[in-house]
Amino acid sequence: MTLIKSISGIRGTIGGPVDENLTPIDAVKFAAAYGTWLKQQRDKENYRVVVGRDARISGEMIQNLVMNTLVGLGIHVIDLGLSTTPTVEIAVPMEHADGGIILTASHNPKQWNALKLLNAKGEFLNGEEGQKILEIAESNTMNFAKVDDLGKITKNEAYIDLHIDEVLELPLVNKKAIEDANFKVVVDGVNSTGGIAIPLLLERLGVHPVKLYCDPTGHFPHNPEPLKEHLGDLAKAVVKERADFGIVVDPDVDRLAFMDETGEMFGEEYTLVACADYVLSKNPGNTVSNMSSTRALRDVTEKHGGMYEASAVGEVNVVTLMKKNNVVIGGEGNGGIIYPDSHYGRDALVGVALFLSLLAEKKMKVSELRATYPNYYMSKKKIQLTPGLDVDGILSTMESNYSHEKLTTIDGVKIDFADSWVHLRKSNTEPIIRIYTEAPSQDAADTLADRFIAEIKAVANI
Repeated sequence: MTLIKSISGIRGTIGGPVDENLTPIDAVKFAAAYGTWLKQQRDKENYRVVVGRDARISGEMIQNLVMNTLVGLGIHVIDLGLSTTPTVEIAVPMEHADGGIILTASHNPKQWNALKLLNAKGEFLNGEEGQKILEIAESNTMNFAKVDDLGKITKNEAYIDLHIDEVLELPLVNKKAIEDANFKVVVDGVNSTGGIAIPLLLERLGVHPVKLYCDPTGHFPHNPEPLKEHLGDLAKAVVKERADFGIVVDPDVDRLAFMDETGEMFGEEYTLVACADYVLSKNPGNTVSNMSSTRALRDVTEKHGGMYEASAVGEVNVVTLMKKNNVVIGGEGNGGIIYPDSHYGRDALVGVALFLSLLAEKKMKVSELRATYPNYYMSKKKIQLTPGLDVDGILSTMESNYSHEKLTTIDGVKIDFADSWVHLRKSNTEPIIRIYTEAPSQDAADTLADRFIAEIKAVANI
C-alpha cells in the first residue's frame, strides 16, 4: 500500500494503479476535494490558493495537475514554482489567499510525492478539516466552474527572497554579530530547494556558504532524511573546508540539522534545544515539542524559568498546544523549529538564523556549544507494516504489558522509565510503526529500541 490518505493530506509513490499510488487521477481528485472544501468555508467572489513545490522529479507534473484542477474549480492560483514548505506558509497570508498547497513528500525518497494542505493562515489543517476533505474526495461531489468562470495562474517567484527578508527582520536575529563572526558553513541541500534558500540566507547574513548538493534537480544524492548515517559526504566536506559547521535540510526545508566543526552531528534533536536556549535567554517563556522529542528541551526551558509540555506527534498538534500555552518557541525533535514571532510552521531558515545568532554571541565552537547541553541519546527505528496487521491491537497489548509504568496514550504508547523512555506509534505518513527511545547513552537507547522491536514482533507474530 503506497497511497496514504490521512488528515495530514495525501502521500504516495509515483506510478502504478489508481487509488493504490499517487497517480495523476489521485492528484486531481484530492486537489479538487481541497478546492471544494475551501469554497465551502466562505462565500465570496474570488478564491486564491498559493502553490509551491520542492525539487522532486515528479514535482512539476503533480503541480501542473493540481494547479489546473484548481483553475477548473474557478480558483485563482499563485504559482511559486520551486519553493520551500515554510515559504509557502508565509506566502499564504501575505497574498491574502484562502489556502495553500505544497507538493512535497518531505524526507521520503524520490519516488514519493504528496499534497500538503494549508488554511488561510498558512497553517496545516486540523483533523476535522482533513477528514472533511477525505470525505469530499470519496463522494465525488465536486462541482467545477463554467468556462467564463475558470481561474487563472499567476507566477510569483520572489517569495524565497521575501521569506529571507522576513527572517532578517526578526528582532532576535543578530545580523551584526553573525557578520562579525565571519563564519564559513557547508550546506547540504540534498539537491532540492534548500540548496537555493539556505545559501541565499547565509550570504545575506555575511556567512560564506560552501555548497554541497545544492543543485535543485530532485536527484537526491543520499537518503533525504537528515540523519547521521546519510551524511558522510557532509562530514568530509566540513573537515576538508575547515568550516565552522555544516547545515543539512530535508527536501522541503522544514527540518534542520547541524554538524560540528569536527564532522560530528550536533544532534537533530538539539536543533530545537539550541534555538530555544537562545530565544528563552532573551524572552523567557514556555515551550512545546512532541512526545517523541528529547527531554533536553524540558531541561533548558526549566533552566530559564519556563514550563514545558509535550503534544501528540504531528505539526498541527504541536501548534495547537503552542497556542494554548502561549509559548515563545516550540517545534519537533526532528529538527523542526516553530517560532511564533515569524509564523506557526516548521522553518529551517528561521532555525539557521537563530542558531547563528546564538553561536555568534556565545563566541564558541559548535562542539563546545553542544557540550553545554544535557546529554541524552536517541534511537529512531521502525518496523515495516504488512497489509492486514492489527497495529492498534499490537499497541494495546504493549500498553497492557507495561501498565505498571508511567504511560501516555494520546498518541500511540509512550512509556516513561526513570532514566529513559520509549514511544511506539503508527506513522501518519508511512506504512510503519515508529520506535523512538531515549536514554543516557547511545548503546542503552539502541538496546531499548531493539528490545521493543523484538517484543512487538513477538506480539504480532512477524
